[in-house]
Amino acid sequence: MLRSIVNQATLSKPGLEPIVPQLTHLQSKLYSSKNPKTMTKSKKANAKSKSKFGDSAAAGEDIDSGGADDYEASRARRLAEDENDPSLDVGHNGRPLFTSTPSLSQLTHKDTCSYMKFSEKGLKEVLPEGLPMGMVTEFKESMRPSLLVRQSFLDLRDNFRRIVDPPMWTSNTKGEGAGAGRMQDVDSMALPEGSTLYDLVQLGIKYSHAAVGVVVRLRKELSLVKDVPVLFAIDQYNNWFTFSEYEEPVAVRSCRPVHARELAMVKAFRSMMHDDMMVGAFSHSTAVGKLRKDLPDVPVDARVNLPRYTLDEAATVCHYYLRQRLIRKETFTEENWKKVYYVSNGNGSEMRWLVPLMR
Repeated sequence: MLRSIVNQATLSKPGLEPIVPQLTHLQSKLYSSKNPKTMTKSKKANAKSKSKFGDSAAAGEDIDSGGADDYEASRARRLAEDENDPSLDVGHNGRPLFTSTPSLSQLTHKDTCSYMKFSEKGLKEVLPEGLPMGMVTEFKESMRPSLLVRQSFLDLRDNFRRIVDPPMWTSNTKGEGAGAGRMQDVDSMALPEGSTLYDLVQLGIKYSHAAVGVVVRLRKELSLVKDVPVLFAIDQYNNWFTFSEYEEPVAVRSCRPVHARELAMVKAFRSMMHDDMMVGAFSHSTAVGKLRKDLPDVPVDARVNLPRYTLDEAATVCHYYLRQRLIRKETFTEENWKKVYYVSNGNGSEMRWLVPLMR
């Protein structure tokens, strides 16, 4: 009888082996407390909730964009109505916000810290290469083609007024093209008698090898104008002292970068060691190649730095943006616009971005 009890106890007693699967089962419960069906349902629910959230966000964006369009349309309508009220054209300390001077040549010191009205169509006619992006942005956001008259601009203009009849150097660039080299067995091209400047320009467009010579000759012809001196303005002057985008193959799989001074057009115009009417605009930004102070063939005193806005100029700019409804009238105070000026350090584009945030 005792033997049968022991045998039954041995058979009913759990062994050590089942303990490990039981622990594994417990650990698996720590990682997954739901069955696959529940997880599938939750994923579907999350997808539905995300889609609903995305739809609502898209709807919100549509509302915001629609509200922005309505705001711009309302602002344009109010500005059109404001044109009939000249009492709004008042700047800092009661000064006139806009100058009545009709042309740039007639501007004086009294016109500084005021805005000059332009015609966008007229600017595009005299600037066939297009308006600078900064000017386009200013006109678009302010909804008016007007620019601030700065004293630094008048100083630059008066500097070129001192030269009325600029002497010209003899051109030795016949038969050269910008990046095209010399044409074989051709040293000059004749123009028929009675040709106009238009014919000269068309010749340079038609024959690439004559392009540089045509530009130099055009500059010489324009220097003969006595009544109105002609100024050649060169943008991105930095690029004339750095490597160009051209490359010269030196081997099967290698190319040599070509410096700007090796290009025919740059060689003809880069030097400033003369009295010709010429100005080059360059930036202080390192993104386009920061120029050192002493440049080859450029006089030391030829560079004129255009500073950022002064406090008086910033006051005029902020009153102009108030006039153009970029600033809410109830938030515009002298303390607030001075904060914008000092935060932006007189940077024009940063001030235009900050003034709508004035509270």
